[in-house]
Amino acid sequence: MVERSGALEWPTRIVIDPEVLVGKPVVKGTRLAVEFLIDLLAQGWSEADILRSYPTLTAADIHACLQYASERLRAEKVYPLHL
Repeated sequence: MVERSGALEWPTRIVIDPEVLVGKPVVKGTRLAVEFLIDLLAQGWSEADILRSYPTLTAADIHACLQYASERLRAEKVYPLHL
């Protein structure tokens, strides 16, 4: 796997503060939740669309959101329910 430059940047760009959006992970210095930005991408928004609509964001912020989500999913444990 080729690691892009800045691949470990999310800890400096994504913050969790109970006083902001009830502790949801957000892009530092904004009230834009990681979940919201991932949802925009899932709805077909391009990186350029997001940056145009939210000019305080950078491409690195969007990549940090994806990195954060990827790490959280990689750490997730799934246990089958036996009914």
